Amino acid sequence: MQRGAQGYLSKGHFENNLVPQALRNIIQRKMVEEAFYKDKVRAEIALNSIGDAVLCTDMFGNIDYLNIAAENMTGWSREDAKGRPIREVFKLINGTTRKPERNPVALVLQHDKAMGLNADTILIRRDGSRAHIEDSAAPIHDWDGQLTGTVIVFHDVSVAHEMTIKMTHLAQHDFLTNLPNRVLLNDRMAQAITLAKRNGTQFALLFLDLDNFKYINDSLGHEIGDKLLQSVAQRLNACVRKSDTVSRQGGDEFVILLSENQYDDDVTLTADKIIAALAVPHSVAAHELQVTTSIGISIYPADGQDADTLIKSADTAMYYAKENGRNNYQFFQSNMNIRMVERQSIEAGLQHALERQEFVLYYQPKINLKTGMITGAEALLRWMHPEWGMILPARFVPIAEDCGLIVPIGRWVLREACAQAKRWKDAGLALMSIAVNISAQEFHQKNFLEGVCAILSDTGLETRCLQLEITEGVLMRNVASSTAILQKLKELGVQLAVDDFGTGYSSLSYLKQFPVDVLKIDQTFVHDIGTAIGDDGTIVGAVIGMGNGLRLTVVAEGVETEGQRAFLKAQHCEEGQGYLFSRPLAVEQFTALLENWGSA
Repeated sequence: MQRGAQGYLSKGHFENNLVPQALRNIIQRKMVEEAFYKDKVRAEIALNSIGDAVLCTDMFGNIDYLNIAAENMTGWSREDAKGRPIREVFKLINGTTRKPERNPVALVLQHDKAMGLNADTILIRRDGSRAHIEDSAAPIHDWDGQLTGTVIVFHDVSVAHEMTIKMTHLAQHDFLTNLPNRVLLNDRMAQAITLAKRNGTQFALLFLDLDNFKYINDSLGHEIGDKLLQSVAQRLNACVRKSDTVSRQGGDEFVILLSENQYDDDVTLTADKIIAALAVPHSVAAHELQVTTSIGISIYPADGQDADTLIKSADTAMYYAKENGRNNYQFFQSNMNIRMVERQSIEAGLQHALERQEFVLYYQPKINLKTGMITGAEALLRWMHPEWGMILPARFVPIAEDCGLIVPIGRWVLREACAQAKRWKDAGLALMSIAVNISAQEFHQKNFLEGVCAILSDTGLETRCLQLEITEGVLMRNVASSTAILQKLKELGVQLAVDDFGTGYSSLSYLKQFPVDVLKIDQTFVHDIGTAIGDDGTIVGAVIGMGNGLRLTVVAEGVETEGQRAFLKAQHCEEGQGYLFSRPLAVEQFTALLENWGSA
């Protein structure tokens, strides 16, 4: 007679109504409870195994669940948190204003729909420590669709946030002196112009060049030169007000933006102060270094209505100061045409340089840091002027861009580089790739893609052998258009490289969006490796790691020492380019290099 409850579990008994109804109800309830328990255990295991923190509340916004990750993130145990208001356990502030941030739970309960945190939100843990987080909150409904509470899923993005801050700072500041760079200066000049227009006031711009820096840099070395520039930067900052901006433009050139309501007498006092401060000897690595400066001054709005014109006017005045004995300052005057005459001469020469075949290409090899083999080459433009001799791109390319000649010049460079690569290949000296820099005007030309296809077809070079190098700034001018062009080039089989990475936007999100193959680390960061500047290659290592993580070929530019090569190799940087391996070479010299490389 003692059959037990299990004896009634057969399907036949239930179907034949042989089990008393009350017992049937008990058995069915037990089966449901067991199934619910199993599901709950599985859910608990799943929630505790994921990396994201999960936190649940009831209808009143009180905590009723935390997974292990949420306990670790908030510092609250499940037992201590249970029943407490969400604002006590999940305490949020705005990362910028540091004011309390409205909790998304209240919004979810109010609107019965999913909500997300505002960007730059900080979680205050139980012990008072802070973490940047990203999250989403959603309503919880029962089987009848009734709102019963909320669930929040969040994770720590502090590391990514710090990297973003560092990269943003890096994009706006000079790597050596930590002064604002051109990007940040232009932004502040735009603000100054807007304010001066509104108030009917004026401001001044000072363009400085160190008079004998090149001699010091060449005779004592770059490390001494760098420390001297850092000393100069400190003294310049000490000569101006906090509302002013001291910016390094590159090399030994600095630009100072003096805030509004600066009159000639005020600017004169500042210029005199700078000249006197810089004239005091600088103690650098047991050297007493003497350096002077020539300063050009332009005034808004008299000497220019926009940032570019103001900088050009101050630059012109600076060269006039150099012509007048150096170690002095000059205000811009309309008759200062020294720079303009040179510019006009260069522009006139450029008009005929192509037809007179005055342009030539030099080639610099890229080296696999692991094998030591040449993997490719970058084509570098030179202008062999019949009177002035070799002219480097920095002197004439900006003028070619301004006068619209950069597009035909760029097409010639691309065609000549592809043709030469094909000649090397036919001679049995094939490279894996030939890299060509593409300017902004070329890249955004309507027929750019057609031009690339035509050149590849005419020269017979395989598309996979061509690598186009494009700077971050060019790509970021129009992200949607850039992405579309890059995608079409990618479909052709052309390799794509982001050039001078770190000097522009350095946006990780866009870097993932663009279909690129190669990441080239700007030489300014490579030069920092092994110096006393501070980060000692940390940024380079981070960029290499990021590039490898995105499965990009990472190329370090400007490799000049064995120490730099060793560091890059240890960080798993794939390729290097720089004077350590070879200077840019003419065709004949580069051909000999290909023939003899590795034969010794």
